[in-house]
Amino acid sequence: MMETPLLFDRAALGAHRARASHDALFLHRAACDEVQDRLSMVNRTFTAPAVVTPFADFWAAEFPGARIAADSEILDLAPEGFDLVVHAMALHWANDPVGQLIQCRRALRPDGLLLAVLPGGQTLRELRAVLGQAEIAVSGGLSPRIAPMAEIRDLGQLLQRAGLALPVADAVDLTAEYRDLRHLMHDLRAMGETNALAARLRHPTRRAVFDAAETLYRDHFATPEGRLPATFELVCLTGWAPADSQPKPLRPGSAKARLADALRTTETGLPD
Repeated sequence: MMETPLLFDRAALGAHRARASHDALFLHRAACDEVQDRLSMVNRTFTAPAVVTPFADFWAAEFPGARIAADSEILDLAPEGFDLVVHAMALHWANDPVGQLIQCRRALRPDGLLLAVLPGGQTLRELRAVLGQAEIAVSGGLSPRIAPMAEIRDLGQLLQRAGLALPVADAVDLTAEYRDLRHLMHDLRAMGETNALAARLRHPTRRAVFDAAETLYRDHFATPEGRLPATFELVCLTGWAPADSQPKPLRPGSAKARLADALRTTETGLPD
């Protein structure tokens, strides 16, 4: 039986993260703000939190006392050991994202909360478009350069597949502006978010590709001030470990009142 090829080169990803700069983690700061905002709307005090993240120092400072676990393939989280698990800005690099969420669910106590924040499918849409066009024009082909990121609808379905109750997925768009393409690339490198696809090119890209990409970027997306905008879509997933105390949908046909009565209207049958 053939094994499914891995999408991401985790060794390369680890090397990229090791070069990351703490000062460049503005997406993690935005993600943390989103997590804190959602927790403020939950009428509960969490006493046993855990955070899954590749940047332990940053998230440990934001969640003092939390168990910090690396986003390895096997999460170092005890079964039913936590009432809150935050999966922070790492799920988009997982070769098995459903497996990551299942492990988070197993680490939660009944009625515990999972919050996962990650870049969504609209992230770097401008860069993705111009790099593809430029490479086709210069090289006559297309190579994997930016990790495919899931759309919000697909991410919401992952929560259900992982067995989490009351799943919700929502997103917020952020826009950063850069002097030029080199500035954007430098920022991505400082975040530890550069290309770690297993099928990536293993030789340097011709400079002409980046020159063409910058021209396209400016032609299609530049601001009136000549800056290059880059979209970052942060998707927040929330789900609860199943528990008997949670509200459950009624069985079909179990309603005891007619909708027409509640709306004070006349019920009209459909034509055959």
